[in-house]
Parts: sequence; C-alpha cells; structure tokens
Amino acid sequence: MNIIIAGDGELGFNLAKALVNSNHNITIIDPHEELLKRIESHTDLMTVVGESNSVSVLRQANVDKADLLVSVLHDEHINILTAILAKKLGANRVIARVNTLEKVSPEYKQIYEELGIDMLISPEDIAGHEIISLLRQTAATEIVNFSSGKLSVYLFKIEEEAPAVGKQLIEIAHEYKHLDFRAVAIHRKGKTLIPYGEDSFKAGDMVYVISKPKAMDELSKLCGKKNENIANIIIVGGGRVGKVAAMNLEKDMNIKLIEKDRYRCRALTNILDDTLIINGDACDINLLEEEGIEGSDAFIAVTDSSETNIVSCLHAKKLGISKTIALVENLDYIEISQSIGIETIINKKLIAASYIIQHSMGEDVSALRQLSGINAEVLELIAKQGSPITKKPLFKQKLPEGAIVGGIIRNEKAHIATGQSQINEGDKVVVFALPGSAQKIEKLFHKSSFTL
Repeated sequence: MNIIIAGDGELGFNLAKALVNSNHNITIIDPHEELLKRIESHTDLMTVVGESNSVSVLRQANVDKADLLVSVLHDEHINILTAILAKKLGANRVIARVNTLEKVSPEYKQIYEELGIDMLISPEDIAGHEIISLLRQTAATEIVNFSSGKLSVYLFKIEEEAPAVGKQLIEIAHEYKHLDFRAVAIHRKGKTLIPYGEDSFKAGDMVYVISKPKAMDELSKLCGKKNENIANIIIVGGGRVGKVAAMNLEKDMNIKLIEKDRYRCRALTNILDDTLIINGDACDINLLEEEGIEGSDAFIAVTDSSETNIVSCLHAKKLGISKTIALVENLDYIEISQSIGIETIINKKLIAASYIIQHSMGEDVSALRQLSGINAEVLELIAKQGSPITKKPLFKQKLPEGAIVGGIIRNEKAHIATGQSQINEGDKVVVFALPGSAQKIEKLFHKSSFTL
C-alpha cells in the first residue's frame, strides 16, 4: 500500500516506525524539517516538509496515488481538513484524529462521511475507556478484548508467593485441567519468550495469557493476585483522558480529580457532576495526604507529563495504594516504569498506532492491538476459504517464529487453541506476534499461492 502519514511530532513518527517493516510505501508530511532530516537519516521513508492542509504539499506527496492517508496532528481541525482535501485529491481511504468522539453524534458522523472521511479516531477517548476496563479487572495490568469479550488477553505479574512460581506450564495444565487458558508470552529481565510446556514461571515474570472471562478470577489467584473492589479513586490530570474516565466512573465510584490548571478546573465543574475537583499539584505529597490518598483504592495519573505521572504514582505506591495507572507517552519510559513498580501503563501512541495499522493490513485482520507491556501485538484474523491455515491442524502448521495462536472464535463461541486445533474457514483466530512475525502469519489466513 501507498500510505501517507500527516503529523506534527512524535505520534506520526511512531506510527511510521510501526509500519516501516510492513512492506508499505510510507510518506510522512510534517512541518518540522529537522525531525524529517533525522527520519531520513535512519530510515528509507519518503518525507515532505510542509503543512498537510496545503493542496500543493499533498500533491507533492502524491496523494492521488495514496491507498491510505492518516492525519494525526494535535489540531483536530487541521486533521479534518487534511482528510477532506486528500479524499478530494484522490486518496482511497482517509483517517483523521480528533480530540474526542463524545460530541460526534450519528448525524455529524454522517456529515463527515459525506465529506469523504472514512474514520475518526480519538486516542484520548480510547485511553479513558481502557482505564475503566482496568479498574473493573484490577488483577490484570493490561487487557485486550476480542469479539466483544468472548476472548481476552491479560497481562499478569507473577508475585513472589504465587502458586504458579516454579511450576512448568505442563504441570499447571495438568493440575488446573478445568481452567481454560493459554500462556502466549513471558517477559523476563527485558526479554520476551514464547513459552512451551517445559517452561516454568518465576517471580517477577510479566505473563500474557489468553482466556475466557470466567477464568479471570482463578487465573489471578494462580499468579498471586486478587481482584480488588474499587470504590475510591484519585485521578491526577483533568485533560481529555482524565475527563473521559471521570465522566464514566463518577456515578458508581467516589472520585477526586486533581488538576493544576485553575481554568481547566472551572471548565470541569460544568462537565462533572459527582466528582470532587481539586486545584493543586499532585507532586505535592502534603496535598495528597490532606486529600486522603491513603484511603483510596486506585490512583490514576494522566497529566500531559510522563515524568509527573510516574513520580506521582510512585508516591501513591509508597503510601499504600496497590492499583496505580500511569499515562506514559515516552515509549522509552515504559519498561523502566514497570521495573520500579508501576505495572499498569497507558500509551496513546500505541493506541492510535493499533487502530491505524489494522486499516493498513488486509481485510482478514478484524482487530489488532500493539501491547504496552512489551514490544509485540495481538491480532484477530479471519480465516479465508482455501487459506493455508485451514489445511492442517496447528501442530502441523509452520507458524512464523515469534507467533503463537491463542484462541479461536467459531460460530460466536470461544475456544482456547491447542496443537490439535483445526482452524476452519470463517473462524476468528487470536494470534500473539513478536516484531516481524505479524505480516508473515497474516499470509496464512488468505488464499494465495503461498504453500507450506
């Protein structure tokens, strides 16, 4: 595919990096010449310096030959205009990033569609809803749902006294025959491995498992975790992510929202009805203590500063709050944050990239998610008629190194995959893939001349 990415900083760059190994022709439009020079020196990507809402700049980027244009600048008005112009100039599909989807009614969506915009995305909205999901399943530090939750991928940290410590996967499978799950990855000391029956769990491992929802509680106990009841929450940061989380939680939970900007606090009082809004600095330990942080069940830091979010979560952990969630936009900070005790990380760049990468892949990819805990992704693929994956059971398939099939959804019923599983035409299949293996395994799901 010919893909154009319009950005104004790191999000466009990270999206390009995520796509660079996918055999697409990528062109980046960005007003920052120095950034584009750095990109050109490290990659083979095409770059165009300029404003993406300029017709001449879009033509310079060969927009008329674009299969997909994605506009992810911080200014949603530029994104919308860029997408409209690109479609009028010949781009096949266009996607625009917007600040929020809250006010986009079905009527407005129809107007955008009539103007040529194929899809609107709001990473902030998605991040806010992910926080809500994580507060309802507190034992997991990352959750990815497939087919309306029929199968889910969970990330657990193995605690010191966990029943799973020292046991091989084959032992656990024998001891917990009734427990429907499959471990698809173990992240240990900065390295990720695809586990097999003889591999054993160690304390401190970050483990990705795929299971049905009903197995969640017992899986948590196996990893040394338990699902806590969350009633009292502190949210730090009243931007779009914090606002979305508070709006959706305030009817069911007691929420205190701390925001440094006085004017933003005033605006939030007109939006949030049952949230106590506090004007203050969350890095002030005295303020946190005065506001009763020690009596809180969860602490969520979603300011515009990754450093502030990390530091304030560390303060919260020190004061005894077990469930902390930090918005960490600097990708280099994610593993460091996890290593110092902040297990649950939200990253808007990965969220945006996941949704957009899915649209750059074939129609057999029905869902895709880049993981925040490790450099990997999970995909939901649809097996096409005559595709190689339907020819043999899984134990006879030559799956790419770094890929593992975790589960199958057939006729709306979920199944955990085993070596004996046979994939049929029309099945939705959840696959875990390390870098470089997603594009290879996708080929197994559509009819082609590719043979095993």
